[in-house]
Amino acid sequence: MSEYRANISWRRQTNDFAYNTYNRNHTISFAGGSEITASAAPEFKGNASLVNPEELLVAALSSCHMLTFLAIAARQRIIVDSYKDDAVGVMTKNAQGKHFISQVVLHPKIAFANPPALEVVQHMHHQAHAECFIANSVITHVSIET
Repeated sequence: MSEYRANISWRRQTNDFAYNTYNRNHTISFAGGSEITASAAPEFKGNASLVNPEELLVAALSSCHMLTFLAIAARQRIIVDSYKDDAVGVMTKNAQGKHFISQVVLHPKIAFANPPALEVVQHMHHQAHAECFIANSVITHVSIET
């Protein structure tokens, strides 16, 4: 069993504490020493210049897929030169009217030293999705468009 931690720190920076005016900026610290400043999404009165939890979820799904794909390629001795993804998450409401990230579409662009057949790459994506820890942890529909 593995354990992962994140420390979230927020402090009120306004005299009042009203929904329309309180500060949404906060710090996220990780065990390895990395730290980021985040906020709410702009549509929830957050700072648009900072990362928000919704973007972090999309990034986590994309990153996990990429890392799993790279591991599969390395095990199969398929050399990957570069991997880029322009992942897109969509927020909708569920049957109970609650917001959730209902879909994430990954758009990986991969350069190989010796490109394998398209069917091989598609199978690797399917396998990467099936093995991705983050994708296995959410109800969000994740699809890959190459």
